[in-house]
Amino acid sequence: MSPSTGAGTPFVLEVPEHPSLPDVTELLVARGALASPRLFRAYVALLHPGFELIPGEHLLSDRSSARDLALRLGHSASRASQRVTLPEGLNSVQVGQRLERAEVCSLAALRRAVTDGALLRELGIGGPSAEGYLFPASYGLLVDSDAREVVRVLAAETRKRLQKADAAHPARRDELKAQFGFGELEILTLASMIEKEARLDEERPLIASVFFNRLRDPDFRPARMLQSDPTASYGCVIAAERIPSCASFHGSVTPALLRDPANPYNTYRHAGLPPGPIANPGDASIEAVFSPARSDFLYFVAKGAGRHAFSRTFAEHREAFETPH
Repeated sequence: MSPSTGAGTPFVLEVPEHPSLPDVTELLVARGALASPRLFRAYVALLHPGFELIPGEHLLSDRSSARDLALRLGHSASRASQRVTLPEGLNSVQVGQRLERAEVCSLAALRRAVTDGALLRELGIGGPSAEGYLFPASYGLLVDSDAREVVRVLAAETRKRLQKADAAHPARRDELKAQFGFGELEILTLASMIEKEARLDEERPLIASVFFNRLRDPDFRPARMLQSDPTASYGCVIAAERIPSCASFHGSVTPALLRDPANPYNTYRHAGLPPGPIANPGDASIEAVFSPARSDFLYFVAKGAGRHAFSRTFAEHREAFETPH
């Protein structure tokens, strides 16, 4: 079956409850995704006598063949799969953009799925979303998938990686709980901050040590303030409409953003960890939480080429900050 004359643009088609094949065919024609409606209907009738249209949202492509469209609209297990690679440190919006480009599910569908209360309860995720549980790896995923099923797959991989860290450090979870009140969500939250701050794997344990030192050092001021720029940025990614300082946010952290207490993810104005992960951390950042470096550092500043200068006192930190790269 020859493809349509489309340019290969993904689009979302909402199939109504109790759909009829002629009605859906008209929708596909109107979208420019079907070169021959008659052949499409014949394909479905002759080769798929038990074919049923699945109601709901479908992510399709205007370049798909009639066969591919039918397989997607029926959520057939025979439909194509895509190899999708998710690098470390992406947030859920960026993950959704990659999945949409691969025609796995739409960005809008993923954003709904990661905050779906029923799904979060099913997966045992206690935070406001499944952010942090979308593990960075390569996956073979079916095109036009239910976004909730995609979240299930990625969250299952996250749990596997946490179990691996548990096996390598069998007493660490109990230590984190006793010393800092950390559970699984808090571990992933801190790992996500390390992921966004670090560029080199060898520095991740040191950055972890700084955050732990700030949480437990009674003399550190402001008390228990983790002061991480990426956390404030994340607030503008997911809740810009509720945060006044995000009105002028274009990707770069500003002093106004760091002063704004309306941003719940602003760790310059709110002590302790943010409400949840700010990205999806990889193995190295999770490992840094389980096995941080032993240090008395309380500060770090970027010095170029992915490296940081680490300091014990604010005076040392200020000197490192003012010293040219």
